[in-house]
Amino acid sequence: MIVGESGRKWNAGTSGVYLFKDGLEQMFLGQYQHTIDNKGRLTIPARFRELLAAEGAYITLGFDQNLMVLTVPSFDQVYQRINHTSMTDPTARLLKRLIFSGADQVGVDKAGRILIPQFLREAAGLDSEAVVVGVGDYFEIWSPELWAGQMAQIEDAGANAQRFIALDISTDQ
Repeated sequence: MIVGESGRKWNAGTSGVYLFKDGLEQMFLGQYQHTIDNKGRLTIPARFRELLAAEGAYITLGFDQNLMVLTVPSFDQVYQRINHTSMTDPTARLLKRLIFSGADQVGVDKAGRILIPQFLREAAGLDSEAVVVGVGDYFEIWSPELWAGQMAQIEDAGANAQRFIALDISTDQ
């Protein structure tokens, strides 16, 4: 029996780009520990670089004393959604300030690094080490100490059962 190739449903390779039946889906996956040099440059995992190389990315404050790095299209989606909130809503104004006042556009240099502005390094408690964590359509940058606290929560199976029960993440379709 000879089986021909009818198309690729999934191809992770080493690029960090995942191909699905309905088109191209970008995903940042995994966790990596890297150093931050004395100029504030952080080496981005090789699997993530290709996703950022074409247009660069935006880095901004995260919600858990971390940083978020979003591709330009992802950041634009966030911008569009937040921009449609009312400026008379105090919660919407706080969200705008959180996301946009701490944002900076970054590019990947020839050595595969991004420059994290000093004020963002300080806000996230970053010194000479960082943990880069893929979370699907963006990635986060954590101090190792704060990431250890997140891992403790992630590894609590009993709490996870209660935490995630309301989310319908079953594989049934």
